[in-house]
Amino acid sequence: MAAILGGGLGGLSTGYYLLKNNLNSNNKLKLFLLEATNYCGGWIKSIRTKDYVFEQGPRTIRPKGLQGLNTLNMMQDLGLSEHIAPITPDHPAAKNRMIYVRNNLHILPSTLISAFKKNQPFSKPLIYALFNDIKSPYKELQDDSIYNFVERRFGKEIADYAVSPMICGICAGDAKEISVKFLMKTLFEYEQNHGGVVKGLMASMFQSKSDSDMPLSELAKRSQEEKWNVYTIKGGLKTFPDTLQNYLVENEVNVNLNTKVEELEFIDSSSVALKSSDGNSLTANHIYSSLPSYALAKLVEKQHPELAKDLNEIPFVTVGIVNLYFDIVEPLIQPAFGFLVPPIENAPILGVVFDSCCMPDQKGTVLTVMLGGKWFKEKFGDDVTEDTLLGIATSEVEKILKIKVKPTASNVNILKKCIPQYVIGHYERVDKIREYIAANNLPISLVGCSYDGVGMNDVIYSAKKQVEGSPCTA
Repeated sequence: MAAILGGGLGGLSTGYYLLKNNLNSNNKLKLFLLEATNYCGGWIKSIRTKDYVFEQGPRTIRPKGLQGLNTLNMMQDLGLSEHIAPITPDHPAAKNRMIYVRNNLHILPSTLISAFKKNQPFSKPLIYALFNDIKSPYKELQDDSIYNFVERRFGKEIADYAVSPMICGICAGDAKEISVKFLMKTLFEYEQNHGGVVKGLMASMFQSKSDSDMPLSELAKRSQEEKWNVYTIKGGLKTFPDTLQNYLVENEVNVNLNTKVEELEFIDSSSVALKSSDGNSLTANHIYSSLPSYALAKLVEKQHPELAKDLNEIPFVTVGIVNLYFDIVEPLIQPAFGFLVPPIENAPILGVVFDSCCMPDQKGTVLTVMLGGKWFKEKFGDDVTEDTLLGIATSEVEKILKIKVKPTASNVNILKKCIPQYVIGHYERVDKIREYIAANNLPISLVGCSYDGVGMNDVIYSAKKQVEGSPCTA
């Protein structure tokens, strides 16, 4: 018997892959999923009405790369193909991504031609960044912050106005702390192995490229042919985990809501007891934990304090999400994905997503304002109220987007410790955690955003790889 801890996207995906891998087995795997709250889906939450959808967590998914194509394979298998709403390269949400600098919105260059032109707030055409890389000295390092790496190779303006806001948008973090391996591992390896990014790119052109042998669904092939930028699901992204949960239930997975595990007791290499808050105990042959690392640390610290210490050292940040709906026929914003605010601007918000441009079937104007992240406590303290965040969000929207009318509807959610921060040394720390588990023969696999990537594609692919490498697939 196997037990999955957590009913977020990582836990649900783990159940999906365990079922798939067990299809051809003579011994049907008995599977339990334990979720502490009264719903599955984790941070993916959609508020649906007849006029708009408020996404309180993720809203779009990238189709690119092995992980992105893998997610599309899952989408088709679950019967979600007809619900997909893609954004193609000619869509304003793909072409127009902005940053807010010195009281002005600037569209970031998105084409090769634009790289040869001077675009505010950059003082030179972006092509000059390549010349900076060619002349910059080589520095031998095991890891570095993504900010330091970009500043060293491409210049301070690229680090401040391109990479720093991008990190805010992806993980609500500080580029001066986040590992370069988080987003630019290949470019960092070019520098370390060849002395520079351009030199590494030139060398890679003469190397044979190995394509993945992963079979592609018709949906995945379509995304490649149409060159999707991102995509979402009609009616809200919550449809995805809802469908996954239904798939598990239909295939006789025991999904237990409102079941909080208080402690894990490892008996031997193929037996672990799960002690829940109601005093009951469940024994499993293997555990798949999709819990945040800090939550898992509490469950193992009694038997394995060293493991708990390493798990607790993965930092997390809190993000405020404010959804705004304006019931006005005239468009209040220019068509775009939205804008991000570089940390150097010291603004109270991280950025704004123009949901009514990115998501289908939205009436009026729908915006999502993101606040806090790495700077949540610094800017808002420990006891900030939802009303305070709503006031800050509406004030910034009025100032930056010149929207003078009051929102017709709004929603505020404070997502406490929702995004892990892959700071310098993160990947070595994760290796150490998994090496400890292997050395002590603990029947547990780690999935989810704490370890192998914070994006939805990363979480799903992490579940797949951990299931394939675990002893419960036979």
